[in-house]
Amino acid sequence: MQELRGTGVALATPFNEDLSVDFDGLAKLIDYNIDGGVDYLVVMGTTAENATLSAQEKDAVIKKAIEVNAGRLPLVLGIGGNNTAAVINELKERDLSAFKAILSVSPYYNKPTQAGIFAHYEAVATATSLPIILYNVPGRTGSNMLPETVLKLANTFDNIIGVKEAAGDMVQMMRLIKDRPEGFLVISGDDVLALPTVTAGGDGVISVLAQGVPAIFSLMIKEGLHENYTEAYKKHYTLMPAADLIFAEGNPAGIKALLAQKHICKEVLRLPLVAATSTLQENIATYLSETGL
Repeated sequence: MQELRGTGVALATPFNEDLSVDFDGLAKLIDYNIDGGVDYLVVMGTTAENATLSAQEKDAVIKKAIEVNAGRLPLVLGIGGNNTAAVINELKERDLSAFKAILSVSPYYNKPTQAGIFAHYEAVATATSLPIILYNVPGRTGSNMLPETVLKLANTFDNIIGVKEAAGDMVQMMRLIKDRPEGFLVISGDDVLALPTVTAGGDGVISVLAQGVPAIFSLMIKEGLHENYTEAYKKHYTLMPAADLIFAEGNPAGIKALLAQKHICKEVLRLPLVAATSTLQENIATYLSETGL
């Protein structure tokens, strides 16, 4: 799955002022990222606010993303949850022909044991022939999928082809890189650890920030993968304040504020999430002005 190395973007879902889906904004966001040089697009990740989208809206957003992308980049679809049977049902019922892989988050809220996490993914992996990228994000799920569990899954199921690791723990990341089977992708789920992950031997990132500044971010990752570390780290240190800013008041409030500054979409979110404060919006505007981004 070399086409999923590099910079993947976890697309936001733009909304209009009346909270309806802004499909024109979604099309603009997709074109902006493709033009900016990202390597693949992730539809229906956490950043998409999929928890507050109806089933009909999810279908419409997926359809629009496929239509606008028009085969230009590989697409990855987020299908995960804390009801294993529901995840399997969606995998079996949805038309997945446009997607290269599935990104599936470790079960959240239920707080399963490592044995439970393994059994969940065992059921998911046997329900589809599509490649699966595991997603470990303890800050959202309430449980940490340990490297031992990830590696056991990687060595047991041929269609489990990678992990998006977002524990914020570089030692855990390096353990995955050190012991993974050949060809297994280790992908950063933390923007600020994206380049360190690559320079440690990882395969890239699925990023929130990159959709707001795709050209510099994707070039940073490309330089890292080609071991041009001096130039890559110059970009990394330029982007570090942006990563702090966009997560200061939660995701996707920050990235939508940045995208609004670039006239891609509005800074509208659905409750219980709220838009970035005016102070954060001003700080993001100042950062973009001072860096020329």
